[in-house]
Amino acid sequence: MSEEKQRYSQEELNEFQEIIIEKLNNARKEVAFIKETLSRRNDAGTDNTASTSKVLEDGADTQEKESLNQLASRQLKFIQQLENALIRIRNGSYGVCIKSGKLIPKERLKAVPHTQHTIEAKMSRND
Repeated sequence: MSEEKQRYSQEELNEFQEIIIEKLNNARKEVAFIKETLSRRNDAGTDNTASTSKVLEDGADTQEKESLNQLASRQLKFIQQLENALIRIRNGSYGVCIKSGKLIPKERLKAVPHTQHTIEAKMSRND
């Protein structure tokens, strides 16, 4: 077959859709867990410990809350990217590099199902 494939088959798209939905469900669970952890931390700040250790604890607590918020933010961005990938599956543009127009290899899409670039396009973008 000398002609290069331009699009993935419906069967292949269904396979990618399953991968994306599984990743979406996991990411949503993680965000829910982070939110639950953050709300529990907010509730737990009422104990009466010695004031100097409380100041150190508050600093560590603040840093941990910041880390959890950053993690939640990254997960929410990931969820948005996965949802956008599902839209591309529905509209027929999934798996096609937005820079080169070439089909993104299946292995790359399985590893990074929300990508819109071939490795070559991504590498040339970072030069």
